[in-house]
Amino acid sequence: MKLHGDIKYIGVNDHQIDLFEGQYVVPNGMAYNSYLINDEKTAVIDTVDCRFSGEWLLNLATELNGRVPDYLVIQHMEPDHSGSIGEFLRLYPNTVVVGNAKTFLILDNFWGEEIVKNRLEVKDGEKLTLGKHELTFVFAPMVHWPEVMVSYDAYAKTLFSADGFGKFGALDAEEEWDCEARRYYIGIVGKYGNSVQILLKKAAKLDIETICPLHGPILTENLQHYISLYDIWSSYRTESEGVCICYTSVYGHTKQAAQLLADELAKNGCPKVAVADLARDDMAEAVEDAFRYGKLVLATTTYNASIFPFMHDFLTRLAEHNFQNRHVAIIENGSWAPMAAKVITELLSTCKNITFDGTVTILSALTDENRAQIAALAKKLCE
Repeated sequence: MKLHGDIKYIGVNDHQIDLFEGQYVVPNGMAYNSYLINDEKTAVIDTVDCRFSGEWLLNLATELNGRVPDYLVIQHMEPDHSGSIGEFLRLYPNTVVVGNAKTFLILDNFWGEEIVKNRLEVKDGEKLTLGKHELTFVFAPMVHWPEVMVSYDAYAKTLFSADGFGKFGALDAEEEWDCEARRYYIGIVGKYGNSVQILLKKAAKLDIETICPLHGPILTENLQHYISLYDIWSSYRTESEGVCICYTSVYGHTKQAAQLLADELAKNGCPKVAVADLARDDMAEAVEDAFRYGKLVLATTTYNASIFPFMHDFLTRLAEHNFQNRHVAIIENGSWAPMAAKVITELLSTCKNITFDGTVTILSALTDENRAQIAALAKKLCE
């Protein structure tokens, strides 16, 4: 990790976790990042999950080399970053805790008012001088909690970006940034695209050479690539040309229709076809692909006069994450009273700029007419 000489990484890797935030599969664990600026004054940037307090405090003590922290800057109060505040302040009770008004409101909710002896409440744009390093605090409300702020160090040209530009995966795991950063962003921050856009506009005015997030690797090269992806994701634009097919199937007939469509799309030269069985595949991956590609096909059965539960869950997640600006086609299956298309349309009615590209209705099993309809749908989706 390339960091300015006065800035030290003191975070930890978590390979014990199975589900991040109780829902996201993290096969390569998580990193909880924390930083120390060792200048005339010392400042710690965020803490870590409480399960790793001991390891983190040892990292901190090693880098302090006998010094005492002057400041603890809290950018985000979510427990994976604030969980060690109590242990920190028991060890360093006179350290000045830096945050904004909403930071301290949430901190008091978690820890009680008595835990912090010295508070420094900052406002948007205010600065904290440590020596050569001077932190400018840039508020980023609802990215993705109301108290979030990021910190910019002009001397080191470093942005401490809170949860922005984070990803799943521990730092000792080799994996592609884009995929796990996308799944992380869509799942955790995706609802708040407008707030991210505001922060990106503020960040565009800063001379940034290094981005230090609270999860994932420190970014020092090709920063425009990461910023560009964040701009695409937060403005709900299509990142990759292709079609995402998400299906549920009870006895296999709807699955056959989804697979037939995937084959027909490939024949028509579709650049990418992503297929997800919503009952078996990772739901977060399916949500990620729905946002990544410009076209989505939903194939499901009528079930209890509604739709199959996994599809209902999926569509609820899309709507909750501000799914928009996409083309959607439907394959519905119903043996005697097909309702899926109607229910899907209703569930997506709150989503902006959805263009429906047609419905194929199957009555139990695929017919030759259905196969022809699916072939026509594939051709249309590839136009």
